[in-house]
Amino acid sequence: MNITMTGRHVEIRDEVRDYATEKINRLPRFYDRIHDVEFVLNFDSDQFTAELIVRADRKHTLVASETGPEPVVLVDVIIDKMERQLRKHKEKLRHHKHDGKPEVPELPEASGEPEEIA
Repeated sequence: MNITMTGRHVEIRDEVRDYATEKINRLPRFYDRIHDVEFVLNFDSDQFTAELIVRADRKHTLVASETGPEPVVLVDVIIDKMERQLRKHKEKLRHHKHDGKPEVPELPEASGEPEEIA
């Protein structure tokens, strides 16, 4: 799993970088086919915007973002959002269209007498 961290209009502090890396490394517990994770921290007029982009198998891209005054709190919020998305994605893949039982049409019971064809 590759992790990329980008700061737009702001330098990501080491404590935020370490905290985000620690939290991101827990994501494979919820879905183990994650290829890339991109963390983007943007600063705009006294507000931070944190965005987490996860690229998984079969070209699935999941995105979580949040805006607020404190970057560490934003990391917690977007990680929670991403965990929910990964759980939902995994459940969709598991329960895709059927429950695993083959569909067998029921046949009408035979009465023992042959039917006449007209």
